[in-house]
Parts: sequence; C-alpha cells; structure tokens
Amino acid sequence: MGTDRPNGSLYTKIENSIAIVEFGHPASNSFVSELLLRLADAFDTLSSNSEVSLILLKSEGDRAFCAGASFDELLAISNLKEGKAFFSGFAQVINAMRKCKKPVIGRVQGKTVGGGVGLAASCDYVFATEAASIKLSEISIGIAPLVIAPAVERKAGKAALAELALNPTEWKNAYWAKEKGLYAKVFGSIKEMDKELDFYLQKMAAYNPEALEKMKKALWFGTEHWDDLLLERAEQSGQLALSPNTKAVLSDLKK
Repeated sequence: MGTDRPNGSLYTKIENSIAIVEFGHPASNSFVSELLLRLADAFDTLSSNSEVSLILLKSEGDRAFCAGASFDELLAISNLKEGKAFFSGFAQVINAMRKCKKPVIGRVQGKTVGGGVGLAASCDYVFATEAASIKLSEISIGIAPLVIAPAVERKAGKAALAELALNPTEWKNAYWAKEKGLYAKVFGSIKEMDKELDFYLQKMAAYNPEALEKMKKALWFGTEHWDDLLLERAEQSGQLALSPNTKAVLSDLKK
C-alpha cells in the first residue's frame, strides 16, 4: 500500500551498515519539488554517516518505480524562475547521488519514466524486474530530458540516449535497459529480485567501506562539472516549459 500524502513520503532506516531510502507518492511515485529536496538532503546526510557502507534506493509498492516529476507542478509553471526551480529538483538529487561517498544500489520494481530514468541511471548498481520498462516522454509534451541526459548518457551512451529521447512514446523493456548498462541484473519477479538483492547487500556491506568509497569516487570521475551543467540544463528546460507549443500541449492533456 503506497502513501496518500500529497507531498509524498520519504523514509530512511539503517540496518547492518545498509541505509534503506524509500520514497513514495500517490501519483505512481512521482516527485513533487519538496520530495526531491528531501531526497537530496538524505543522500547528503548519509554520505557523511560512518555507520553506513552503502545505500539502497527503492520506491513504495509493487507497480511503478517512478513516474518522474510532478505533472501538476509542471502545469503550474508561470515564469522562468519557477521553471528553473522546478527542473532543478532532479539536478540536485542527481548531484547528491553523484557526490555521495557511499555506493547507491537501485531497486526498480516497475515502469519508470522521465526523471525516474535519470534516478535509476544515477544509481551505481541496479536490480530490476522484467516489469521495469523505461521511457523518456519529455519531447512528446514539448520539453526535453536535458537535466537527466548526462546521467543516462554516462551509463548507456549517447546512442541509447538518442533512442530513448527521440522516440518519446515507445517503452524500452528491462532487458534493453540491461543491455545498455542502465540495469545490472533483471529478474522475473519482485520476490526473486528481493531474494538476490538481500544476499547482495549483505555481502557488499561486509566489504571494506574505504574501498567502496574510493571505487564510488572512481566511477564518477570526470563529472565534477555537473554542479553547473545540470543547473544550466534546468534553466533551459524551464524556458521550454514556458513556450507556447508546450503550454498548448499541456492544456490539451489537462482537459
């Protein structure tokens, strides 16, 4: 049963050197700005926690992993300042995950769209089920996946990013995502995934945390400019959200 809170929910617990971060929202685990800020803060806090060796990122329920950013907030954008602030949410989360000293393990149980794909791509290692199809739908509504593009490209390559972004109505299945490097392992069911995931986490948590930290830093080498890059992309996305073409599409979808 998922949360019914309009601003979503975020829970963190630490067990056996593993921090479990679980987010949820009644609209298919989408993100309102407040929830994105809380998630970024959670990664910042856990990064400096000496009791934590690695982090598991998961979402509530057994259906969608993440439907991306809040559609209602996107509709409400009325000026560039609001637009930049809206798209900066995922920029802050991706940068927090990038700079977090602990490896972030993703658990993707179902479909993920837009910003949710960026979230999965920003994990260091991802377990998924066969139901975990992905789609970047942004261009179909007049915007573009500019903020998450660096994270997706880093994992899957520019060709895969183009295949997703330039075919915004097509779902790519979990095995396609695995082939491209977005997922590390794909399982036939949530039960099967969770069994293997638990074994993996316990094994990883027993390793030298200093080695895990140095490996995490090495994996993200060369992305130091993302603090500025993702905020620039957020501003570009905010401009697109205000374009007459986008407003017309959003108005039609709202009807």
